[in-house]
Amino acid sequence: MPLPGLFCSVMAVTPRRACPSSGAEIRAAFLDFYEQRGHRPMASASLIPEDPTVLLTIAGMLPFKPVFLGQRQRPAPRATSSQKCIRTNDIENVGRTARHHTFFEMLGNFSFGDYFKEQAIAWAWELSTEVFGLSPKNLVVSVFREDDEAEAIWRDRVGVNPKRIIRMDEADNFWASGPTGPCGPCSEIYYDFKPELGDDGIDLEDDSRFIEFYNLVFMQYNRDADGDLTPLKNRNIDTGLGLERMAQILQAVPNNYETDLIYPLIEAAAGLAGADYRALDAKGQTSLKVIGDHSRAITQLISDGVTASNLGRGYILRRLLRRVVRHGRLLGIDRPFLVELGEASIALMAPAFPELLERREVILAELAREEARFRETLERGEKLLAEVLATKPQQIPGEQAFELYDTYGFPLELTEEIAEEHGLTVDLEGFTAAMEAQRQRAKAAAVSLDLTLQGAIEQMVAELDATEFKGYGTLDHPCCVLALVVNGEPAQSASAGDGVQLVLDSTPFYGEGGGQVGDRGLLNGDGAGGDGVIVSIEGVTRNRSVFVHSGRIERGSLAVGDLVNAQVDRACRRRAQANHTATHLLQAALKQLVDPAIAQAGSLVDFERLRFDFHCPRAVSPAELEQIENLINSWIADAHSLEVQEMAIDRAKAAGAVAMFGEKYADVVRVVDVPGVSMELCGGTHVANTAEIGLFKIIGESGVAAGVRRIEAVAGAAVLAYLQEREAVVKALSERFKLQPGEIVDRVMAMQEELKQGAKALAAARQELALLRAGALTQQAKSFGCSAIGEPYQLLVARLDGVEGTGLQSAAQGLAEQLGAGAAVVLGGLPDPADLGKLVLVAAFGEVVIKAGAKAGAFVAALAKLCGGGGGGRPNLAQAGGRDGAALDQVLQQALKQLEQQLG
Repeated sequence: MPLPGLFCSVMAVTPRRACPSSGAEIRAAFLDFYEQRGHRPMASASLIPEDPTVLLTIAGMLPFKPVFLGQRQRPAPRATSSQKCIRTNDIENVGRTARHHTFFEMLGNFSFGDYFKEQAIAWAWELSTEVFGLSPKNLVVSVFREDDEAEAIWRDRVGVNPKRIIRMDEADNFWASGPTGPCGPCSEIYYDFKPELGDDGIDLEDDSRFIEFYNLVFMQYNRDADGDLTPLKNRNIDTGLGLERMAQILQAVPNNYETDLIYPLIEAAAGLAGADYRALDAKGQTSLKVIGDHSRAITQLISDGVTASNLGRGYILRRLLRRVVRHGRLLGIDRPFLVELGEASIALMAPAFPELLERREVILAELAREEARFRETLERGEKLLAEVLATKPQQIPGEQAFELYDTYGFPLELTEEIAEEHGLTVDLEGFTAAMEAQRQRAKAAAVSLDLTLQGAIEQMVAELDATEFKGYGTLDHPCCVLALVVNGEPAQSASAGDGVQLVLDSTPFYGEGGGQVGDRGLLNGDGAGGDGVIVSIEGVTRNRSVFVHSGRIERGSLAVGDLVNAQVDRACRRRAQANHTATHLLQAALKQLVDPAIAQAGSLVDFERLRFDFHCPRAVSPAELEQIENLINSWIADAHSLEVQEMAIDRAKAAGAVAMFGEKYADVVRVVDVPGVSMELCGGTHVANTAEIGLFKIIGESGVAAGVRRIEAVAGAAVLAYLQEREAVVKALSERFKLQPGEIVDRVMAMQEELKQGAKALAAARQELALLRAGALTQQAKSFGCSAIGEPYQLLVARLDGVEGTGLQSAAQGLAEQLGAGAAVVLGGLPDPADLGKLVLVAAFGEVVIKAGAKAGAFVAALAKLCGGGGGGRPNLAQAGGRDGAALDQVLQQALKQLEQQLG
């Protein structure tokens, strides 16, 4: 790797300090520069954003979007950050171009109604030329075509050569938050790698010459629904400097991958492959670049709480991870290697992101688990795809691509990549059609969302201040009705029978949050007519810190401005408090007895039970569950008094308070402490003393996602109800079988063994019957054509109901052996003739048939799709299932036609 710092020798202005060159030095220099100029340093937000409109944090400004849109108070007049980001919209370019990435860091400085265009431009230039030491001869700036002000600042105040100021259109140099809302022009700074080509005819689209490294967004307008722009009262600055791009410039390397931010991972991967990056061809180098880039991305995603799945951000993680594995295989790495790359990624990035060390075990466990799962998929899919490619098609058929995706879990993107390596494409229209056909066959669950109601609540909330919560200290409180929504429409009053959503000026009702459900209770008062009003509150939610109470008017009428008395259902609150405190004790017990690295992945605390999801690579054993239960009940019996206080978040974390990973917290937080047992950041309601919980009982442990386990439990009065229910079951079984409770388990086990032996005997009898019935089918075989051995093929397609799949498979195999090497046997049947929702198809092909190009696995899989199913197997023997028994006869007729076509 070339020595960094080459560009220090071409500085136009002598720097005040050594020119930064490493990625760490560039990051520190940027943040220090702006902190010295009154900017508050902000930690990088999670890759899992608060913004529900995006899956991942895709830009440095995304965490500040609510501030720019006026939905949240600014953290400071000025801020600066190094924000980790993920983008996968152009993933196919990763490794192929000099600067495309999935994971990257965006350095930014932000002004929230403070300084504006002139100061932002001046500082950007000072940073670029004096701190980073870039020569003005190597810099070009762009401005929006109508932004005369920005051009004048660059030209007259900064002194940039007018020929090196390029006006760009709206597509390149105008930022907008959406069709309406804040927007404004942009100005960008580009580095020119070839200044000797001169200043005339500069084309910033020439990636071989120019690289954009700093983008300045000037939010100065508001765009209305008609597209008209009006100046903002408070103008904002949003900037982004790409860390990897600046590293490429200052380290004088040909691409971002060869900077010290990524190249160590490339070297690690090359070492695993026994290769030399410099000696590899372009294809090999591309694979190493993909591995280096994606390794950073998957490590950070898992650290921030993403687990591999087939949906949303989990699918993005799985896709990136599988691309790493496949590119490793292309380089000859024929063993699991992701854990080693994960270790290298953590070591590389931990100085900037120390949370990676805290999450190390979680990261490595997820990598190992997902790699093992994918290697099985990859080997199976590559083998099947190789069979398709062996037929030398002009294009990979969409149905076969979908079969790989649907039946074998082989990603479409990998099919496309492998096809491209063979100079082929995939029939994407056919793939989409096959997927849509399957969706139509699947059962659809319709979910109705009342957008009218949601819109009315959003409108109501937008006009109100945060609700003052009084419920920590009282469950009975006088309030004033500030707003009403009735039947989805804003209203001034409501009467008996109306369903309402309402906002109070203050409330003792807990609003759903932090996993705890909202309180229930009543509102009562004089009412709009003076005859008294009662409103039952069935739930309370939060919307932008405004508590929205949902319920029904049971008596009288209610109007905006009425005074009411809010009364929380004390019994429900007690149960919720017991369950919430028990959840804290559960997390503490898991950390003490199972793994200190366990981290919360979610929770639900309601009035009946509690649910706690946590990151753990394995199931919690029954013995561990018993130990956990006993430990928690001992803490309850010890009668620990809880201590609740508010403190600065830094002080809380220093004291050891546990925060939920990825959760956003204010500067001042509420800390719930069970001394010597548990300390957590929590806004929920809790018991005053653990003795109030009474008892704790675990009722289930299960896996809910890869690397995520769930424990369900009951506490307090709910334990008694749970035990009474179980006692009733035991009593009923004892009476039914005339047994003592202690004898029930042995009796059930004996009955299970009897059933098992009976099922085995029945299956054997059915298989024997199937073979006997099948023996008579040989006479139905049809001689067809002429095979490679000079004899006709023996085609046998028949229906055989009342036989399970294993029996049908044995029958087909036996028939094929009787009919010889030229046999093609296809059997179909309903295991239960009364059930048209399940059918079985089996194909058994002889050696000569296989050599003629027919494969039992592909053949039976295609047939299964005709009756709403799928399956496959080996070339000589395969089985599939379907869900449309009424179509079986037609499918078997089609099978005979297809055999004749393939062997004719």
